Amino acid sequence: MINEEIAEIFYEIADIQEMLNIPWKPLAFRKAAKVIESMNEDLEDIYKKGGIEALMEIEGIGEGIAKKIVQFIKTGKVEEHQKLIKKFPINFKELRKVEGLGPKKMKLLYQKLKITNLQDLEKAAKEGKIRSIPTLGEKTEQNILKAIEFMKSTSERIPLGIALNIAEEIVSQLKKSRYIDKIEVAGSIRRRKETIGDIDILTTSSNPNKVMDYFTKLDKVKQILARGPTKATVIYNNIEVDLRVLKPEEFGSALQYFTGSKEHNIKLRKIAISQGYKLNEYGLFKNEKRVAGKTEEEIYQKLGLKIMPPELREDRGEIEASMEGKLPNLINLKDIKGDLHLHTNWSDGENTIEEMIKKAITLNYKYIAITDHLGSSTQIAGSLSEEDFIKQAKEIEKLRKKYPQIKILHGCEASITKEGLIDVKNDLLKQMDIVIAGIHMGFKGDIKENTQRLIKAMDNPFVNIIAHPTGRLLGQRPGYEIDIKAIAEKAKQTKTALEINASYLRLDLNDINIKKAKEFQTIFSIDTDSHSTNQMDQMKLGVFTARRGWCETKDILNTLNYENIKKMLRK
Repeated sequence: MINEEIAEIFYEIADIQEMLNIPWKPLAFRKAAKVIESMNEDLEDIYKKGGIEALMEIEGIGEGIAKKIVQFIKTGKVEEHQKLIKKFPINFKELRKVEGLGPKKMKLLYQKLKITNLQDLEKAAKEGKIRSIPTLGEKTEQNILKAIEFMKSTSERIPLGIALNIAEEIVSQLKKSRYIDKIEVAGSIRRRKETIGDIDILTTSSNPNKVMDYFTKLDKVKQILARGPTKATVIYNNIEVDLRVLKPEEFGSALQYFTGSKEHNIKLRKIAISQGYKLNEYGLFKNEKRVAGKTEEEIYQKLGLKIMPPELREDRGEIEASMEGKLPNLINLKDIKGDLHLHTNWSDGENTIEEMIKKAITLNYKYIAITDHLGSSTQIAGSLSEEDFIKQAKEIEKLRKKYPQIKILHGCEASITKEGLIDVKNDLLKQMDIVIAGIHMGFKGDIKENTQRLIKAMDNPFVNIIAHPTGRLLGQRPGYEIDIKAIAEKAKQTKTALEINASYLRLDLNDINIKKAKEFQTIFSIDTDSHSTNQMDQMKLGVFTARRGWCETKDILNTLNYENIKKMLRK
């Protein structure tokens, strides 16, 4: 899709406009960029089907921005963007990924030190030049170096939410070829890992050469790295993609092998050897005779195992659970009955309350919670005042009557102070249907401080959910350290749910912390933390993460019906 490229251009326009102190316009371009990057449908396809009018129907896309999208579709460029980058020839995409580095700091670094890219920034920081700028100082310099180090450790991997869309797009195109029979995505995408290195696709065909031709000629193939009779590797939309064409009798064994993980496969091969078999990507063999390989199921069955979902195949006890008949009955997307963490344009969201409600109805939800920011986080998230919250409550009451087919809970997302207090008065909290509390500032504490901060917050009798408990942003900011066992124990004691934040950049809690917390019978809430209607579709990413953490329906708060969830929220 061209969406990612257009979103990046709009982010850059917004950054440069902010550097030039242009009012209002940066907000419009950022809003459009956020909407575009969260869309599942290609903007080019939308334009081909309905012209500029169809683009203008997208939330946040007015006539001016729609014309720029059309300009990019036709020329590959946006004229205003080309003019602006001449004023500040900066690699915004690189520098924006450095935590804490916004347009104003980029402008200052460019003016004072001519820093235009990540390499310049790292060099200047290591040489101690950034601390010489009075408004930045040594602390900023050290934070920049830490952020760059983190970026380097994650830069080669792509968030699942982006990679999955690309993989599904490729598969959709390949399915149009009459030469392909079966087709599946394998690798870490099939296991739903939070970040992806590359994409593996397996197919069967009676004419592999035609499949290779079709694959390597896809529109977004930028480079062909290798091509053989049954395997090709290309760069597609900036990600490496491998395609293998297999014989039908090998498809199941290849799917099992290339799904992985490596650790799971090693243990499975040891089991095969202990039973007198040989297992590889071509099949399960007894001596030289293939005894299984057409499907994954027959391989596991032949080894005396019940097949486990791909998300569990990490050698974290899934093989032993299979042997003992104790595999979990994992949660599915259809089990989710509502989304309990949604933001609207009353605070920092893009859509109205009514638009969020309408979207929820299309998702067949039984309930949702409107939880805009409230309290002292105003400076970072445009939080509501107490007066605004009361006005919002009146609007929600009207919408409840207008949309009786869905229940609308009204609450807030409040910030947790450094002392572990909630920055909204209890007198107001107790009037709410639901209260979400999260850490939004002060990420530099040690594991003991962070843990005590969250534990103290859960002592507040009105807090129902701890949002994004480690505060991480994939590829941008590591999570702050927490003692997940102590937090899970407190969550169980206080009947507080720990969030599995489904935003593609968060997935927080992660799978490992979920599995640890689950041992304490902690309840989780899978929420999208949506700031637009498009982001509500990311619920599936939270469900994938919950499955990787071995979660069943009983572990998830928002699988309950409305009556039961109301009882749970009252604690």
